[in-house]
Amino acid sequence: MPQRLDRDERRRQVSEAAWRVLVRDGLEALSVRNVAAEAGLPQSSLRYTFPTVASVRERAVSLVVERLRERVDTVDVAAPGGPRAVLAQLLPLDAERRTEMEVYLALGTAALTDPTLRDGHRAAQDAIRDVCAAALAALAGRPAAEVEVRELHALVDGLALHVVRQDPDADPAWALDVLDAHLARAVTRR
Repeated sequence: MPQRLDRDERRRQVSEAAWRVLVRDGLEALSVRNVAAEAGLPQSSLRYTFPTVASVRERAVSLVVERLRERVDTVDVAAPGGPRAVLAQLLPLDAERRTEMEVYLALGTAALTDPTLRDGHRAAQDAIRDVCAAALAALAGRPAAEVEVRELHALVDGLALHVVRQDPDADPAWALDVLDAHLARAVTRR
């Protein structure tokens, strides 16, 4: 069992190194060699776990989904303020979530032409959609209509994109104000 934990930890460290390379140097710099150097590992050691750049990319997007789910799972969506709190987890309001969003955007764009990334990107989209559906259901006490879920999903995606594209030192609180206004309207419409 300890060997598996070491392998899981190594995979996490390598994925985080891939994120740093991707955010700092761009998608074209995401190579096994560059990720190995960033992780402080010999390239031969990295190739044992991640033999191709495609496998590094796949794991990097999977880690985004895992982190999102971990954060969302800590929020009781049914509690007072729960819908807003769970939706806030989808927004890049701190450095960690900003990095995740930058990775998600870069690899999501790459998924348009790289079939190996499509499943991971679809899983991320499904996870976000599920969070939106759960938040709306908690607000109304019943499942939301698909159009309502899509509307909220589009809003959250748009807010996240705008926040990540603004200056990193800018205050992202405005995104929560927009989210609050939308949720208030959603409650009165139901």
